[in-house]
Amino acid sequence: MVSKWERNVFRFFILWYICGVVLLTFDLLPSWLEWANVVFLVTAGSLGAIYFIKNYKTFGMLYTFFVFFSSIAAEHIGVKYGFLFGDYYYNSYFGPMLLDVPITIGFAWVMVIATSHVMALRIFPASPLWWKAVVAAVATVVLDLIIDPVAFIAKEYWIWNGESFYYNIPMFNFYSWFGLSLLFHLILLLFTSYTSSKENAYWEKNMYVLYGLMVGMFCMIALSSQLYLAFFATIIPALLLYAGTKKNKEFIHDTSKKKQSI
Repeated sequence: MVSKWERNVFRFFILWYICGVVLLTFDLLPSWLEWANVVFLVTAGSLGAIYFIKNYKTFGMLYTFFVFFSSIAAEHIGVKYGFLFGDYYYNSYFGPMLLDVPITIGFAWVMVIATSHVMALRIFPASPLWWKAVVAAVATVVLDLIIDPVAFIAKEYWIWNGESFYYNIPMFNFYSWFGLSLLFHLILLLFTSYTSSKENAYWEKNMYVLYGLMVGMFCMIALSSQLYLAFFATIIPALLLYAGTKKNKEFIHDTSKKKQSI
């Protein structure tokens, strides 16, 4: 049974999300309210953590910490040495720092991995785990295709030093996102099996919806900021991913009755 506090956490996020969409899309967020970004990322990451723990129990908790600290370590390499994600630095306050990286970035990675994991499971539930991992990694990069231009060009949350055809964001940044997320997804798929239940289905649905909410929010900000290339580069593959989930009606509507082997 899904507890009341779980539902309240998700409802709180939805409320915060709606406020954020309005304030960020129309550039109404005052400087004194910048801390709202921290709350948003921590809450989104917490939803991903709840999904992992509810579905994969002790391993899910350990895996959440693994993604959190590994992503911060990878981002540290990028910030300090200009490797993996390019030469960049953070330009806004995103909460306390760990290894020169805001801890909220670790929360963001947990959310991205959780939502892309569910997308892959819903598209190819019976496929080999390596193929699910590849699809999940692609879903991760699709999100980054809109997050980075909006954060860099529209909001200047972080700044890259370099040039490329895609808003001067290094292409190696996206290759690294794919490689790191592929590693995360392979580890999760190799060491877990999934047993469906009503409670698990609730958090699956939340992650499924959350992926779309993230795409939607950043796409709206991209449109308001005239980042048309980022909008189309993201919305088309995102719609294709969601179209892919529709073919598997059994997984969507009958998750409480079958065991899915990952």
